[in-house]
Amino acid sequence: MAVLVTGGAGYIGSHTAWALLDAGDEVVIVDRLSTGHLWSVPPEARFYEGDIGDSELIGRILGENSVDSIIHFAGSIVVPESVSDPLSYYENNTVKSRSLMASAINAGVPNFVFSSTAAVYGTPVSIEPVDETAPLNPESPYGSSKYMTEVMLRDSAAAYEGFNYTALRYFNVAGADPQGRTGQSSRNATHLIKVAVQVATGKREGMSVFGTDYPTPDGTCIRDYIHVTDLANAHVLAVQRMRNGGGSLVANCGYGRGFSVLEVLETVEKVAGKNLNVTYAPRRAGDAVSIVANPARARKELSWVPEHDDLEEIVATALTWEERLSKHNQA
Repeated sequence: MAVLVTGGAGYIGSHTAWALLDAGDEVVIVDRLSTGHLWSVPPEARFYEGDIGDSELIGRILGENSVDSIIHFAGSIVVPESVSDPLSYYENNTVKSRSLMASAINAGVPNFVFSSTAAVYGTPVSIEPVDETAPLNPESPYGSSKYMTEVMLRDSAAAYEGFNYTALRYFNVAGADPQGRTGQSSRNATHLIKVAVQVATGKREGMSVFGTDYPTPDGTCIRDYIHVTDLANAHVLAVQRMRNGGGSLVANCGYGRGFSVLEVLETVEKVAGKNLNVTYAPRRAGDAVSIVANPARARKELSWVPEHDDLEEIVATALTWEERLSKHNQA
């Protein structure tokens, strides 16, 4: 059987495609290449260019391939952009996810893994690590659009016999494939570590820290950073679990400890061996103060054992990829 990876030419999608191939799965990818890159698609994967909202295309893909599992990454992810243009996020992240679900159910695909986000929690009431029972209070259209998709999956799994889902709520994803096969290549990335290594490699003149007056030890936001390879492996395990009879599941993917923005920048400076040009700006709308995962459920239910839980390693792989990406773009 094959796994259909939507958004498989993107950052997390391409890492997961490689992880699936490493595990012996057949991989089919659909991506409209709005932010992804064709060269990041593994050569062993079967690729279709198109939109997940195109039900005719998705139906044809499912008809042409023996797909028993879908891993759904395709979507928009920039929080400030979602605040300024919410309807595009509800269209791309919610409406099109509904169409993809319908295609899966109509084709009898039993397993659906959804790329969700810690943004569904908003700012937790407690600074303690957040578990999956915490109140859901998204503070941006991005978070709301992902939460709505989780609701649709929950209700669909209850209504349609044989349809199960796993929603993985990501915390802050960073780093790159240790083998150098793929990495974060977004043209206009907003992720902190990606932006910082771009500054370190001279691709950006400088960067901004948004908000230094948060109620945290150094005044900057705190996040739980997870290496993309560990996250990709969690998706492989989620597929395997459902294939083995596991039911629907919602699970956090993080390491259970947080770093502030300034701590991350200090780590980038240490690994890169140079100072970063940093300016300070007001808070951005939609940014939670502090959010750290309680990953106990993923560790138990998926038998997930992270192998790259080290901020310096995360930064080092991101920096190595950024340098390799420079050479790729020059070729």
